[in-house]
Amino acid sequence: MDQTMIFTLPDPDTDNGGFAAGTLGSRVADKLLQKIRGDGLAPGTRLPSEQAMAQHFGVSRTVLREAIALLKAEGILSTRKGSGAFICKMEGPHVAKDDELTEQSVQSLLNLIEVRRGLESETAALAAVRRTPGQLAEIEHALRRIEEAVTAGVSGVEEDVRFHLSIAEATGNPYWVKFVEMFAEPTRSAVKVTRANEARRADFSNQVRQEHEKIVSAIAAGDPELARIAAAEHMAHAAERVRQADREFWRGDGGELARNLVRDAIM
Repeated sequence: MDQTMIFTLPDPDTDNGGFAAGTLGSRVADKLLQKIRGDGLAPGTRLPSEQAMAQHFGVSRTVLREAIALLKAEGILSTRKGSGAFICKMEGPHVAKDDELTEQSVQSLLNLIEVRRGLESETAALAAVRRTPGQLAEIEHALRRIEEAVTAGVSGVEEDVRFHLSIAEATGNPYWVKFVEMFAEPTRSAVKVTRANEARRADFSNQVRQEHEKIVSAIAAGDPELARIAAAEHMAHAAERVRQADREFWRGDGGELARNLVRDAIM
């Protein structure tokens, strides 16, 4: 039997959700999604009435319906005429249920990002204390090349890979370079997926640019701890952007690119 969701509605002033923060409806959708996930609410649970939720968030019912429509598009909610909105089965990344290979590919991508988080944070920290003026110039040049590629309408995959390699080279330790090169092909495949996802949303693209700039600024300042944190946060945010990619992305180019990652790994 369907049960009405009983909980204290989330604070409308807190914004830590997964949808773009561009509209009021998307921010309301964020709060509802946080609560659904945070409380582990069961499929079939009914949300409070539109009127109750609209009053809580201080928005119109039109805005509230926009939020519900966003969650419906993600397969998180369903609506029944005269009965309200209900929670559907919750999943991880928004992957088509019948595409097991894509699901495996997304997990493989997240696994690689997890490994890169340790690698990138350590190389950035060492580069901050060991880089020469020439190596810093090379890192800054590599960063500019990414922006030039994006401006020219190119994916920037090779430029992105080169940027991270230049940081490893600035450690002065050839073994760090070998580690980065060891993961070069899967990293290239992974970056194709992440950059394709990021290119679909201006907020994602801006986040990536700012994260890269923070890493370079920390290295330029000779601050190893700040560089380590900036690089680790960059990888953590990259994983979160993967999790936030919608079904349309995984059913299209994103899914194909992600499947290539698994194919490359088993060949």
